Order: sequence, then structure tokens, then C-alpha cells
Amino acid sequence: MVENRTVAFHTLGCKVNQYDTQAMRERFEQAGFRTVEFDEAADVYVVNTCTVTGTGDKKSMQTIRRCHRKNPMAAIVVTGCLAQRAADELTLPGVRLVLGTQRRGEVVQLLEQALEQDCALIAVETLRQAPFEHLTVHAHEGHTRATMKIQEGCDRWCTYCIIPSVRGPIRSRPLEEIREEAESLAAAGFKEVVLTGIHLTSYGRDKHGEMTLLDAIREVHAVEGIERIRLGSLEPVIVTREFVAGIAALEKVCHQFHLALQSGSDTVLARMRRRYTSGEFLAACVLLREAFDDCALTTDVMTGFPGETEEEFMQTVDTCQRAGFARMHVFPYSEREGTKAAAMEGSVPRHIREERARALIAAGKALEQQALESRVGKEDAVLIEELDAQGRGMGYTGGYMRVHVEEAPVGEVIRVIITGVEKDELRGEIIR
Repeated sequence: MVENRTVAFHTLGCKVNQYDTQAMRERFEQAGFRTVEFDEAADVYVVNTCTVTGTGDKKSMQTIRRCHRKNPMAAIVVTGCLAQRAADELTLPGVRLVLGTQRRGEVVQLLEQALEQDCALIAVETLRQAPFEHLTVHAHEGHTRATMKIQEGCDRWCTYCIIPSVRGPIRSRPLEEIREEAESLAAAGFKEVVLTGIHLTSYGRDKHGEMTLLDAIREVHAVEGIERIRLGSLEPVIVTREFVAGIAALEKVCHQFHLALQSGSDTVLARMRRRYTSGEFLAACVLLREAFDDCALTTDVMTGFPGETEEEFMQTVDTCQRAGFARMHVFPYSEREGTKAAAMEGSVPRHIREERARALIAAGKALEQQALESRVGKEDAVLIEELDAQGRGMGYTGGYMRVHVEEAPVGEVIRVIITGVEKDELRGEIIR
């Protein structure tokens, strides 16, 4: 390849995609490319796609076309979940390489091959026997928090979800690799590590009891220089007394837990093929709150799943109120071709799905405000990440609440007292 070429990246979707993008960025930079902002003209564009919803598909396609408009001579690399699901639909103008959710570590070599052959190369493989791809990230954008992928794939097959077919079976990262990357990140100055995966709760299940998620957390906890560990999305089934006691003994674990609810109605949960009831979900919330006084619970909730009645929707609202979430990500159901839910009877009209989503978002905002106000007057640890427009330090508590602090040093974890609420954020003062 020609030297001094530029490359730009755009990531859609989850933290796992963000990690994969960073790993590919390092491969390009090791090959002599210079990374530029996505809005700039670049020689190569890498678009890491999402296909969780129809909106993800649409945004991914729009982004690919935008790359070609910005620089018709650029080589476009399309990767990620949409590429895995619909590779043949993505050989749009300018696209030289289509990767799925494997072989990201070979992205530069595969692009070189496509350019040499002057073709659009599709390098998407079956995931049936796919191994864990050993991507490694040594640096991140910013110098405070880093994401680490420790798990890949899902075998839950919820009726609405396309992810198992585009991410493949469960694969867990070896403990020694987790420790090595955590040490590398600590050496680079990162204070907080976010452990993530496609189905983080399943970590170690493919190893038949040899290791568990708790073992992975302990590996990172033992690394000097890492001061905080945050967990990605969890299923409530992992919240047992043993698991809670295990993380309670690890002082670096942040007390914010993202438990995916999806619906608060038992009948809807059964149609979704989720593996818990609303009562079991609320019991998991109680276990966490008993263990952590400052526990902050966040969640994902879907509205308008096929057959959802007004009564079932109100059951979801009630469950959310009882859970007392600190933050909720609410979205209307979106049909995914190839899932069981797409063929279910009782499709809820789109305007009702969206009305219910708006109502639940409003309820969630009220709960979020209550959670913020409950922190006023209390002490908290804040990792300062940057300066805000007023020159104040800005960072997050262990409960992932955003705080503004006067004269706070960037990159440090400091103790503050929360003095007030500014809209949907907190204000704090350093405890000297």
C-alpha cells in the first residue's frame, strides 16, 4: 500500500463494536496509516455496522453511502453485524472489503488483497465453529476509561433477537489474556476498565465450569493501577447470593449494574423467551441493593412487542417503578427478519409502540431525577475525565452519574460531596 495513507472510522451499536473498532484502528496504525476524524476526507473508511434494529440497518447503509460521497476514490471497509447478516447487500459504490464479525485482526491484509485484485472482497465466514478472535487493544480515545471485550457470541435465542445468528456461539476470552490486557491498559494510564461482551452473563459457560465471570473480574481487580471496574449488561439470572457476595468483596467494582429487563410483564417475557419472571428480576434488584447502599440500577426496556396489550404495558411500567431504575434505555420493538417474533401474530401498530415508548421514557426520566436527588449530601468517588465548557472537571461516579466539580484534576479519582442537581447531572465539591 502507499505510505502515509489516512483512515477514518465510524462505529454504530454497542460497546463490543467500539472495542472491535479500536482493535482495527491499531492494526491500521501499525501498518503506517494515520487516523483522521470521520468527517474529514480519508483514503480508507471503516464502517462498523449494527443490525439489532431496523434503525441500525438504515443508519449503517446511510453511513456507507456518505463515505463514498465524501471521497469517491476512497476504499470503504464494511464490518460488523449487518455485514455478517447481509454481506451481499453491502457491495455499494466504493466498498472494497466486507468483513463480518470475525477476521477483524486481518483487516489490513484483506484490504490490501482486495485493492491488488481490484475487486469488492467479501470475507464473511460461518460462525458455527468460530473461535474467540484474539483482538487486543492497547490504547483508547481518552485516558481514563477503557473497554475490554472478554466474551463473544450468544446462544439464548430470544424470539426478537438476531444477534445469535450474526455473533455466533459463546466464546470466552482466556483469563491470562484478560490479565495481560488489563496490565497494558493500566500501564497506559487508564483508571477504569469496562468489561463487556455480547452476552457477558455467559462468560465461561463454554469452558464447562473452568472459569466464571467472577474469575474474570478478579483477574482485573488484581492489576495495580486499575482503580475501578465497571460491568457491561448482565442478565438478572447471574445475580445470585454467591455472585453478589463475590463482587461485594472486590472494592474496585462499581456499584452500577445494567440488568436487561426488556419487559416487566411475565406473559410478554414468556413470548420473548426470556429466562426470568418480573418477580425474579425484582428479587435480583433487592439482592444488589441489600449489598450496596449506593447501588444504581440501569436497564433496557422494549415497548410494543407482538401481542402486547395495554394491561401488559402497564405491568412493565409498574415493574420499572418498583425496580427504581437510575436510568432506562427505552425503544419500540422492531421486526427482525429471521426471528420467531417477526412471524408472531398480534403485531402492535407502530404509532402505539412509539406512544408507549414515549410514556415509558417520561417515567424513566422521573426515576432518573429521583436517583440524582437521592445522592445530594452524600460522598462519592468521581473519575474526572475532561473539563466542561466552564472549565470544571467532569466525570462519573461509580453509579455512572455525571458530576461537575470545580478545580478537579483530569484523570484522577477524587472524593467529592454531592451538592446539587443541574438538570440531569450532579454538582460536587472536592473533599479536602
